[in-house]
Amino acid sequence: MSKPKTLRALKDNEAKAVLRSVRTSPQKLNLVAQQIRGLKVQKALDDLSFSPKRIAGAVRKTLESAIANAENNHNLELDALVVAEAYVGNSLVMKRFRARGRGKSAQVQKPFAHLTIVVREVEETV
Repeated sequence: MSKPKTLRALKDNEAKAVLRSVRTSPQKLNLVAQQIRGLKVQKALDDLSFSPKRIAGAVRKTLESAIANAENNHNLELDALVVAEAYVGNSLVMKRFRARGRGKSAQVQKPFAHLTIVVREVEETV
């Protein structure tokens, strides 16, 4: 016998994409995620295209993946999509050491982060 099928965690009008272990601090990634929360998908893509932040390209790619998931896997309307959630989580931290004067050393922390983007189809009120 096989295990019972796991129920879908998201609602029927939602789709998500996850970017794992991206090499930036969660604080910097969250600054970009805040810019797109609650925006229509096309406006969010435009904002990310012209953002000066280095990580904006990876966030844009993840948003495009969430849009593709919504369109292909869940048959959602592309024009009615909104970025419902964009949240950041901690990942591992690589610890390195840097040589300092007088034979001492200092620790250098290289953090990683996870990004989850959920897009939702909303009906437009006229």
